[in-house]
Amino acid sequence: MVPMNTVTLNTATLGTVTLQSELQAGVLTLTLHRPEKRNAINNDLARALLAALQQADTDEAIRCVLLRGNGLAFCAGRDVSEAPTEDDLKLTQQVACALVRCVKPVVAAVHGWTVGAGLEWMLDADIVIAADTTRFKLPEASLGVFVTGGISALLPAAVGLVRAKAMLLLGEEFSAAQAHAWGLVWAVVPPEELRATALRHAQHLAGLDPQVVGRFKRVLNTVGLTGFDHAIATESAMQRELMAR
Repeated sequence: MVPMNTVTLNTATLGTVTLQSELQAGVLTLTLHRPEKRNAINNDLARALLAALQQADTDEAIRCVLLRGNGLAFCAGRDVSEAPTEDDLKLTQQVACALVRCVKPVVAAVHGWTVGAGLEWMLDADIVIAADTTRFKLPEASLGVFVTGGISALLPAAVGLVRAKAMLLLGEEFSAAQAHAWGLVWAVVPPEELRATALRHAQHLAGLDPQVVGRFKRVLNTVGLTGFDHAIATESAMQRELMAR
């Protein structure tokens, strides 16, 4: 039986709550909570999300993770109010690795702007549900920075090398319908149905045998994402080269 408890985890970092979390019926819902910044990623948010994912990996009460965002966007990428630092790079990549390597399945519910590192984190999840009004973009090349979330392996695996190159180099905005047609998201729903639809999928996963689900995830990522670790290492090197200019 999946436990029916509701638990609120400690999500305060440095005195600021950047991540909200709730555990109910085996589903740990993690909500990015910087709505005034469209959930742009800073180090507080990355640290809080990393800690929550690490807990999910070992806590038997957690059977599935649901990742979502508060406010008008899922995630607008890195907070660009300050120049990127080595800590930014490490934390963003640690979260990406935690999402991919977590033994529990991860469902992402995205809406509004899903941009840059936020889109990378979305792709690090296992199943993605998008609101039909979601807008996607990978603007790193135009901003003079490099991708960091293993997307150089994830994106070609999802959409093919030719389309991945165009998406990363041109950085053009695309719609939820395009994301679905290209294989980036599993389903597209009206915004008012997003949370319930994503939760329904998460509850289904939480009700499955965790040993079976964990093995499916591990095998699919091992076979289908053979270049993920290499992508993380190479992206780190490229980002450091750009930062050192």
